[in-house]
Amino acid sequence: MSTVNPQPLWQPDPERIARARITTFHAWAAEHHGAPAEGGYAELHRWSVDEPETFWKAVTEWFDVRFSTPYAHVLGDRSMPGAQWFPGATLNYAEHALRAATTRADEPALLHVDETHDPRPVTWAELRRQVGSLAAELRALGVRPGDRVSGYLPNIPQAVVAFLATAAVGGVWTSCAPDFGARSVLDRFQQVEPVVLFTVDGYRYGGKEHDRCDVVAELRRELPTLRAVVHIPLLGTDAPDGTLDWQALTSADTEPVFEQVPFEHPLWVLYSSGTTGLPKAIVQSQGGILVEHLKQLGLHCDLGPEDRFFWYTSTGWMMWNFLVSGLLTGTTIVLYDGSPGYPDTGAQWRIAERTGATFYGTSAAYVMACRKADVHPSRDFDLSAVQCVATTGSPLPPDGFRWLHDEVRDDLWIASVSGGTDVCSCFAGAVPTLPVHVGELQAPCLGTDLQSWDPSGRPLTDEVGELVVANPMPSMPIHFWNDPDGSRYHDSYFDTYPGVWRHGDWITLTSRGSVVIHGRSDSTLNRQGVRMGSADIYEAVERLPEIKESLVIGIEQPDGGYWMPLFVHLTPGAVLDEGLKGRIQRTIREELSPRHVPDEIIEVPGVPHTLTGKRIEVPVKRLLQGTPLEKAVNAGSVDNLDLLTFYEDLARKRA
Repeated sequence: MSTVNPQPLWQPDPERIARARITTFHAWAAEHHGAPAEGGYAELHRWSVDEPETFWKAVTEWFDVRFSTPYAHVLGDRSMPGAQWFPGATLNYAEHALRAATTRADEPALLHVDETHDPRPVTWAELRRQVGSLAAELRALGVRPGDRVSGYLPNIPQAVVAFLATAAVGGVWTSCAPDFGARSVLDRFQQVEPVVLFTVDGYRYGGKEHDRCDVVAELRRELPTLRAVVHIPLLGTDAPDGTLDWQALTSADTEPVFEQVPFEHPLWVLYSSGTTGLPKAIVQSQGGILVEHLKQLGLHCDLGPEDRFFWYTSTGWMMWNFLVSGLLTGTTIVLYDGSPGYPDTGAQWRIAERTGATFYGTSAAYVMACRKADVHPSRDFDLSAVQCVATTGSPLPPDGFRWLHDEVRDDLWIASVSGGTDVCSCFAGAVPTLPVHVGELQAPCLGTDLQSWDPSGRPLTDEVGELVVANPMPSMPIHFWNDPDGSRYHDSYFDTYPGVWRHGDWITLTSRGSVVIHGRSDSTLNRQGVRMGSADIYEAVERLPEIKESLVIGIEQPDGGYWMPLFVHLTPGAVLDEGLKGRIQRTIREELSPRHVPDEIIEVPGVPHTLTGKRIEVPVKRLLQGTPLEKAVNAGSVDNLDLLTFYEDLARKRA
């Protein structure tokens, strides 16, 4: 990694820096809490990780976190896992999420958009009223603090109401998107034994209606702990026997009552992709998520009451939870329920235009799809309100940065961010006061002691290493569900460097303070001691117009050799002839490394993904090493299981 400082793609002007909330916070923290007044973001970040107790105390004061009982100290036990945050404090997440209803009752809290792309508002007053009504009904159904409440729901206002009502009573929320099949949902919900299930009769996607009544019936049969099922007739069907009607539960004019729970009380259960076994059921706390998301959304994303926050997501991905937390900053959040590319590839830009989104988040894959489809956002849509476009899910390739800069606006803040379901937040990404360099995340986030380590635990700069977090973050899991001795939690993050979180990504921390993500370290390509992330290969190869998508795997051979095939899914009409193979090899050799030219280039019918859209690398590697399909992957976690039989057959032939 070169340490030469190239010209930034974007630089915030002095006025923008001055009005950024993080600038005001920095000056206030310097005056009241001893943060360094000079040195800009780098010094603020250093203070936030060197003095975590002072920093997080400052965050709670700045955002006026309401503790109904005070905390003894900010950080009790600092060890990981097991750090104790704000012991003694009680609060409620939902109470904070609905605070804006007192000052902005008639303004929109939610803008709901379906595939017609016409936004429909839900005001702060109406959101608070529905949450109050539903919370009272949940209590009447016997839901008590700690009980799990589940949603099989698309990204609709009812999902937000159900989640906030659950949090208000101290219940534990968990959700799956309705495109998940019954087995995938049961692999998740059966672990946590919900007492209530909110469900739709179906959903609309890609211009079609998808009936889910049979799946819902199976969920009801296979979840014996359910005391109640709430039917939301999205497609207009009658409520099945034995279910409760959504409208009846949310029609009362009831002031919400917010259960005051300990800081570490569970807020929700999220799930890992579960590609190699049952998904990990990751539990995060009410207080930990509250303070982490206030910091992330209020300071890093620079969101406030005048903003409109749109992130394309489903309820099965942590970005939905992150999006809903936009309410904590008084921001109007945009809920889109539908296909990301319907009726055409420019769909998300049209939604950003029609909702007046100021902060628009999407996937790196969508940006690259728009580039390939010759979409011209600024030509075809009025995006003058959009201040920032953020991407996650995979590293945004350099060409993606340039395309956004050229095709949206040359003064656009581009925030490639990286974090994980495991913390439901970002380790590195958006900083409104810093420049943007092509292919790089702006900086590690405040309060995140992000480092790059070599195998012996030595910190690296300008070199590829393991992504580690050396100090606890409030939103780290309090535990995994059904992991009584904590061994699964420990083995997931702390088995490589004791007491230090290893996330499983390769990163470079540059000497100018930015971050480059190279892909997963457990699927890293290590040839002759030279390590490269799969994302680097994808970025180079998928520039070629014939390549729709690719998958690269590196496999250690018993004889000490290393086999590295590249699988390519071609665009319609393309042919994998010697000419195309030669161009792929030349691209990798010249742009990346001669050592990482693949041993074989193999055409495939498609690239398999997790249900949240990530390429499945490790299970394919296991298949190619001879592991049977049923042991290499959890079938319910894959978007198209049939695609995996290709790799299984290939392994059989090679054997």
